[in-house]
Amino acid sequence: MDNSLSLVLILLATAVLVVVVCRILRLPVMLGYLTVGILIGPHSFGWIPDAPSTRHLAEFGVVFLMFSIGLEFSLTRLKAMHRTVFGLGGAQVAATILLVIATTGLFGMDWRAGLALGGILAMSSTAIVSKMLVERAELNLPYGQQMMGVLLFQDLAVVPLLIVIPALASQPDDLPATLSYAMLKAAAVLLVLLVFGQHVMRRWFHVVASQKSSELFTLNVLFITLGLAYFTERAGLSLALGAFVAGMLISETEYRYQVEEDIKPFRDVLLGLFFVTIGMMLNLASVLANLPWILFTLLMLILFKAILITLLARAFEGDWAVALRSGIGLAQAGEFGFVLLTLANEARLLPGATMQITLAAMLLSMLTAPFLIQYGEAIARRFSSAEWTNRALQMHQIAIKSMSSTSHVILCGYGRSGQKLASILEDENLHFIALDLDSRRVREAAAAKKSVVYGDAAKREVLMAAGLMRAKVLVITYADKHSALSILRHVKELRPDLPVVIRANDDTNMEILKNAGAAEVVAEVMEGSVMLASQALLLAGVPLNRVVRRVQENRARRYAMFSGYLRSPQHNDDEISDEMQPRFLNVLLKADSDAVGRRLRETELDVLNIEVRALRRYNVHGAQPSEEMILQTGDVLVLLGLPEALEIARNRLHKGFLE
Repeated sequence: MDNSLSLVLILLATAVLVVVVCRILRLPVMLGYLTVGILIGPHSFGWIPDAPSTRHLAEFGVVFLMFSIGLEFSLTRLKAMHRTVFGLGGAQVAATILLVIATTGLFGMDWRAGLALGGILAMSSTAIVSKMLVERAELNLPYGQQMMGVLLFQDLAVVPLLIVIPALASQPDDLPATLSYAMLKAAAVLLVLLVFGQHVMRRWFHVVASQKSSELFTLNVLFITLGLAYFTERAGLSLALGAFVAGMLISETEYRYQVEEDIKPFRDVLLGLFFVTIGMMLNLASVLANLPWILFTLLMLILFKAILITLLARAFEGDWAVALRSGIGLAQAGEFGFVLLTLANEARLLPGATMQITLAAMLLSMLTAPFLIQYGEAIARRFSSAEWTNRALQMHQIAIKSMSSTSHVILCGYGRSGQKLASILEDENLHFIALDLDSRRVREAAAAKKSVVYGDAAKREVLMAAGLMRAKVLVITYADKHSALSILRHVKELRPDLPVVIRANDDTNMEILKNAGAAEVVAEVMEGSVMLASQALLLAGVPLNRVVRRVQENRARRYAMFSGYLRSPQHNDDEISDEMQPRFLNVLLKADSDAVGRRLRETELDVLNIEVRALRRYNVHGAQPSEEMILQTGDVLVLLGLPEALEIARNRLHKGFLE
């Protein structure tokens, strides 16, 4: 007991320490777990032996990983991306396996080892690639969609490989019969589970959910996952296959998202343990002895996959620049490759030295993956003139649309929210230019004579081409924190006085976005709840004027620029001319502005009936700032007043105070 406890403490202490370091250095946590395995494994310090019990526990990490992949399995998504998934993805996996079999045959290796090695090297890292694409707001770009399509097929290809690789360990004479029997058995088990399991699963979850017990729900998820994994293992298949099927069955029910949240802690912890055991397999002495071969294998792996995927993507999609970005992004090995490598090692398909070289090269390739994705655009530009041409043409088209516009509105995104906003802007005779990454949507808008162009708003040159320096306001109409932060960073550098309004699903990231420079963040949840309450009050018999007043009060509390500026709903604004209507003005204080260094009250803007509604400063976003606040270079004052008074206030802040 003491020995077991000491081993657990060693594992936890080293894992926590290394993962903290990875977080600080912003490296993938998976690499931290691999490092832990290398340090404490039998080939290094030897603190934890490579015992069967440790490997069995780590298998549960694979089980929950496959379960999560099953949850993401969507027939609708597959149908929408069928050409990329089954065409490009299928060609990539098949071509990789065939070429590796041919290459290993030249070195005198058995074709079975080549098949196993081909399946292992065909995989790319779903975790690293998807995380990088999301962080860089490139998930919906053409190469992002290509990469996700290929990764989706690779995830699906793991299922037959989990069946085939163990069967390859049988005698050569028995191999055809063994493979046929394994595939038939898998097809029968999957048919039974998928045909009959769907109805049983849905009804059973209804029963469990009706008990309204979160712990019972979580226990049920664990039971279903491990139960089906056990069933498929007893049927002569694998634990991972059963877990994948369990995820598929639950993904078609209304409980999918709750299940995903409940299973996440178990998946992450056990998956971490799996990567620790992978690290334990690495023999540093063998790595040093075979370092030239490892570096050669690493170089061949990255070049081979990058070139192969680029050529296939070019054949399927027809764009060299996009194909090259996809090839560079998928050139690394993947976490499922480690799963298959473990199976191949247990089946004794690979010699010990080959396994060590392959394992080390895979680990190093995953270390290089973030850098390859980060600099993929620069690499693509260097090797593909099409990338330069496409980018220049795109910038030219955007610039033509925005060239004649001043004081216009830039809309980032032209989905449903963007289209509705564009309609309101047109009603107010305000010119806009919208940027969107959906080519179909852009074509439809162009046919309707709308000012919508294809472009990634998170890129500096796209914003510049859209007339950022001449725009009056910028609106981000889609809910994507990473893309919004990238846009805010460019706006802060190029036009710090430009107000940016951001749409968000909820108020989770509101402070982060405001501190980054957003003038306002509109949360759909809040707006939806206000309108929901207004309808409920009306139907409950509350007078209309009180309902409108209540809506105004709630919005005034939420949005700083409306605070204290409520007018009676009976007031007729049409009776007052536009010149007599108050409006907002953003004033950026520069180094030579006379107001810099003064207290806010010393500007005496109240004499002009000008209100300072907000002040934007880096990492500070103050509504109705204190009169004692000392103004600094780079501050953006949000003023409210009549047009003529606002112009006088602008001149006073910049050029000096009237005597």
